[in-house]
Amino acid sequence: MNTRESFAGWYRNRFVWVAAVLAVTAGAVLLTTSAGSDAEPTDLQAQILTRMRTTLERADPGQHNHAGHTAQPAATEEAAKPTVICGVRVYGYEPAEASTLADVRTVYGFHLCGVAEQKRPWDWAVKLAGPVIMDMSTDPPGIQVVEATADVRFVDRLREMFPDTYAELAAREALAESEMADLRRRYDAAAGL
Repeated sequence: MNTRESFAGWYRNRFVWVAAVLAVTAGAVLLTTSAGSDAEPTDLQAQILTRMRTTLERADPGQHNHAGHTAQPAATEEAAKPTVICGVRVYGYEPAEASTLADVRTVYGFHLCGVAEQKRPWDWAVKLAGPVIMDMSTDPPGIQVVEATADVRFVDRLREMFPDTYAELAAREALAESEMADLRRRYDAAAGL
């Protein structure tokens, strides 16, 4: 039978309390570790998005040019080159088990960029858009866009260049609403609107 004295003895036993503290600590560590593993891919995804966007915005528009669209040449040589503002979406990357940005070799995604010439609204801006592959093993990363040729349709070229899983996404999805809103906000600021 439990008496108040036996309970007090158990309560005073420091080994029981040490075991209880260790059990609670181990549980907390397990919960933190499992939550951390879910957060890591999100962080990697954000790093890849940032790297893609930065690379495309710093690149000469000709590197991710589509269908012969180019920015209008500046009226004078002294005029500043227009800024390129991009929105991106990552469909996936290889190797898929990469855990750091340095481990990522290839990124498959979509880009929509506008050449922000002063006072030119978004609707009239030169735009560069479409599925893109970035070779992250080079510095700066290589940019390869998907384009049709005289002999190969766009969708066939997409399937040649992208793995099946990412090609399906690229055929039906572009930028997320939040990314598009951010792109338009940054474009308007760069164009002085």
